[in-house]
Amino acid sequence: MSKPHPLNQTREAITALDNELLALLAKRRDLSLDVARSKEVDIRPIRDTQREKELLARLVKQGREQGLDAHYVLSLYQSIIEDSVLNQQAYLQNRANPDLQKQQYNIAYLGARGSYSYLAASRYCDRRNVVMQDLGCKSFDEIVQSVESGHADYGFLPIENTSSGSINEVYDVLQHTSLAIVGETTIEVGHCLLGKAGAQLKQIKTVYAHPQPISQCSRFLSQHPQLKLEYCSSSAEAMERVLESDDIGVAAIGSAEGGALYQLEAIEKELANQKINQSRFIVVARKAIAVPEQLPAKCTLIMATGQKPGALVEALLVLKAHNLNMSKLESRPIPGTPWEEMFYLDLDANLSSEAMQKALKELERITRFIKVLGCYPCETVSPTQLSHSQLMIEPNTSRVVAQAEDNKAPLQRVSLSQKSQPTQVSYAHLSIGDTQFGALAQLQLSTDTASYSQLAKQIKESGFQAVVVCGLNDVPDAEALLQEMKRALHQFDLACVVNIEHEAELKLATEQGDLLFVSGKQMHNASLLQQVGSLHMPVILERNTMASVDELLDAAESILAQGNQQLILCESGIRTFNETLKPTLDLAAIVTIKSLSHLPIIVNTSYACTINNVQAQAVAAKHLHADGVILSLMDESVELNAQLAISGQSLSEIYRD
Repeated sequence: MSKPHPLNQTREAITALDNELLALLAKRRDLSLDVARSKEVDIRPIRDTQREKELLARLVKQGREQGLDAHYVLSLYQSIIEDSVLNQQAYLQNRANPDLQKQQYNIAYLGARGSYSYLAASRYCDRRNVVMQDLGCKSFDEIVQSVESGHADYGFLPIENTSSGSINEVYDVLQHTSLAIVGETTIEVGHCLLGKAGAQLKQIKTVYAHPQPISQCSRFLSQHPQLKLEYCSSSAEAMERVLESDDIGVAAIGSAEGGALYQLEAIEKELANQKINQSRFIVVARKAIAVPEQLPAKCTLIMATGQKPGALVEALLVLKAHNLNMSKLESRPIPGTPWEEMFYLDLDANLSSEAMQKALKELERITRFIKVLGCYPCETVSPTQLSHSQLMIEPNTSRVVAQAEDNKAPLQRVSLSQKSQPTQVSYAHLSIGDTQFGALAQLQLSTDTASYSQLAKQIKESGFQAVVVCGLNDVPDAEALLQEMKRALHQFDLACVVNIEHEAELKLATEQGDLLFVSGKQMHNASLLQQVGSLHMPVILERNTMASVDELLDAAESILAQGNQQLILCESGIRTFNETLKPTLDLAAIVTIKSLSHLPIIVNTSYACTINNVQAQAVAAKHLHADGVILSLMDESVELNAQLAISGQSLSEIYRD
């Protein structure tokens, strides 16, 4: 048996290899800028996804031959490609705006050094190889004023978070400024409980934090009710107050990176309600920028449609007519004009494109007010994916899969050619499809059984006909709780719809549910689809966030083929760019499905909408002839009665229109 190398010698060899890898990565990055220079001359798109797929497939194959896991190689090179794309975009953007280029920029952001806004601004400048002269501000208004007055070249404003949603104060500020949006950036937000060196959680009595992190960490804070919360204007202020305090029992919520600037240590990590927690920032400046046509671009605009039925839908149909994808829709009240709202839209388009220019002219004719806030490069890079067959060990599976795709029978049961009359699915007081519109509430199964009857009464009074019950896997003794919930719902003539997030939940859902809800995570589960297809009870099939309309109809076909014709389709949102961000409702899918299938289609606003824009999205879905809507009562940051009031108002608007 050979003697192993000494540990120090092995570590030195690993260090040498790491140094070589870093040097090679730097060299590869330089070569990617040569590619950008070539694309500047040839005016070619910044991304060639077909070449990326071929490159990744070759690298995965070579890696497998050397004993490397396919997913490891894929993940590694997806990160490298993302870095390459963003660097090429930054280079071409600089070249297109030479008059705006400087070696140093004054940047206004919220808080002081160490705040999340500071981290976002730093990374944005690092990618562009410019020096950042930072200007910390106490409010969003102060950031805007600093840029408007010329004290700062750029301002960084947080616009949305994947956990807590849109930041309304920023939208309100944008209504009243002449600044242009010239960029965006997204950062990972890793919330930690930061305290003095050696402090332990049991010693902490007071926590300083900005309202946004408090909202995003509500679950952790609710588990520690002894903690007293003190609100601060920024995460940097929170950390500074801990630093200046002589009390070891105080802590702040912030990033570990920011805490290091204040000599603070992480007592607890990963506090956010969601494991993946990201914040998107917009960059504002006094002058708009030109975006090269080969760069993926975003346009942000605001508009007021006026108070007439169908006005918003009419505007959205203009976008559909010009094939413009809307990646965000937000509404905010117009000061001084009660019950009227300003709509904010993010469109995946370049302002200079013919489609965008034509759409703007049409929108000008049908809106009371419209203004483009900015056109800027989109910095969310959608990772290029490989097929399952390319990631599998068997070398010839891709040929088998391709042959299977070629031989696949055309859709029949879901199509209008099979059944021209729209399908209607009914249970008790709930009817969906063929002119019947259904309203369903979605809530998490809780252990507070005493509140079930009162909750059911409130849901009924708000105008709902059914309740989608989620989270069977998150509670003890789910069977007893679900049985009690069903009893309370039936007391008020509400149908009990059980959400199946895991195949093992099917038996319980079948025994206690009136309808089954197959979650999008299970849409590709062929075994589960066959089982629900053989049952004689209504089924709602939710579209997977990464699935196409065709794939949803394929899954529906699988259910219908087993005999169950009581099927409802559900659109809940798709991932448009970065798959970790909040999904976007694909309202265009409603129109597409209506043109292809007789099956009813409902819209679930629970994941893609915030409490502020749910009404606008739900009304838009109704105008596009959706057959029903699901409204969420699951937002932990909003009091339940407030959610019920907003849901009731949304339903009133839907039925009024």
